[in-house]
Amino acid sequence: MCGRPTCPILEKIKTTSNLSFLQEGKKDVFGASPPAVFVGRYGYPQVKAGPMIPPDVLGDDALDLEDPKKLLKMGIDDIIRQRCSLVRASTLADVKQPLSNQLIEKAQELALSSQPVDAEARFSKPLKATTSFDGVMTPMGPSGKVEKFDLAENPRVPAKVDYLAYDTDALAKDVTLELFNSNIGTEHITRLLSIGLLGQKRKLVPTRWAITATDDMIGKELAKQALDYPEVKDIQLFSGGCLGNHFEILLYPRTYSFELLEIWMKKTVWSGANSWIGQDMEGAKGKKGYSNLAGGYYAARLPVLEHFQKTRRQAAIFAIREITPEYWAPLGVWVVREAARNTMTRKPQTFETLEGALMDMEKRIHTPRSEWQSRSEILQLLQKQTSLSQFLN
Repeated sequence: MCGRPTCPILEKIKTTSNLSFLQEGKKDVFGASPPAVFVGRYGYPQVKAGPMIPPDVLGDDALDLEDPKKLLKMGIDDIIRQRCSLVRASTLADVKQPLSNQLIEKAQELALSSQPVDAEARFSKPLKATTSFDGVMTPMGPSGKVEKFDLAENPRVPAKVDYLAYDTDALAKDVTLELFNSNIGTEHITRLLSIGLLGQKRKLVPTRWAITATDDMIGKELAKQALDYPEVKDIQLFSGGCLGNHFEILLYPRTYSFELLEIWMKKTVWSGANSWIGQDMEGAKGKKGYSNLAGGYYAARLPVLEHFQKTRRQAAIFAIREITPEYWAPLGVWVVREAARNTMTRKPQTFETLEGALMDMEKRIHTPRSEWQSRSEILQLLQKQTSLSQFLN
């Protein structure tokens, strides 16, 4: 009825109906956590939280459930099926007193690890066929109240993580950036922040908030650093994407600013029968308040700033994220981050004029240029304002 190539509702039903451990009515679960933890937001500051375990999945196979690079090799239906095998072992916890709960202590041990950890859980009741996924969170499987939880092996903890997780004098934003600069992945950092292992005042952070907070904290620091870099020499246009999320990212020789346009085509996840265009931006002074594009804004910004850190350059950024009907079910903002990263690894085209770059960009955007160009604030500024650097050149 919605006209999408695949029905997300039916896919949920099909996925949960095929989970063998649900059909068998088991209360005991054993498997290798990727590692993964989850902290809910409902009832805050009393929330459901705990580790996640895929029954009967062992060893390095569990990495496929959490590592974005592994997930990108799958189709959307495979991602949903794999991720929905992750069982959430939940307990009710006070976000300000995480160590008063034994399960949360075990989940913290798990979260430190960079590799899968064998774990076992006993639930108070047989698990029910439920799943959860939306635009921020990666899909997850059934949830149940846990009676007992144990780690069957010692977590393998990177030295930098072990050191900083126990530094209660450092601010969360400083620790986050240091971990990032030490090649600790954003997923691992999010896990540490969510389960209460970062910062001076340790507390649980709902996972969906921790995801955006991690992208934002790292992004803000990289943006500050970028202001000291010289501007790019040419107008550069990067094109790419993944899983039905297409990006066009334009870098223009000016002081750092960032603008994102989101174009949801007809019959995609949120748009329904009509397309939708959203816009948000920031200047050199940074973003004030929370973006009206939610977590996708911060996830899309981060890879461009990573590129600036690598190249030691800055620019005014005009980015378009066009979501096509191929993206028929929400998989979380990690898709936005990885689609933008995929785009920034491509070799850019260079142009002498802004108009030449826009003409090339519109060849790959399904939505007419007249509908999106008028929504852009940065394009209007670039077309009207003259910068000091133009005179110097």
